[in-house]
Amino acid sequence: MKKIMTILVLATALGACSQTEKGAAVGGLGGAAIGAAVAGDPVQGAVVGGAVGAIAGALIGRANEPGECRYRRHGRVYIDRCPSGY
Repeated sequence: MKKIMTILVLATALGACSQTEKGAAVGGLGGAAIGAAVAGDPVQGAVVGGAVGAIAGALIGRANEPGECRYRRHGRVYIDRCPSGY
């Protein structure tokens, strides 16, 4: 039951994120799991795999948000066009 509740909480939290944030989270978790499984040292593999996965996931997620930038001010999130050249 604890596992189900944990998954529900994490899924709900990810639902409020942008594509970039979701990509970084999913990529980081997947990279850490794969890195721990294939590396000689599971801890080092998880750290390196998580970092690489998070960066790759963020880049892929960012590509799915063309021309949209998210701004945070006073606890609120605003979505607007990105400045020219961004």
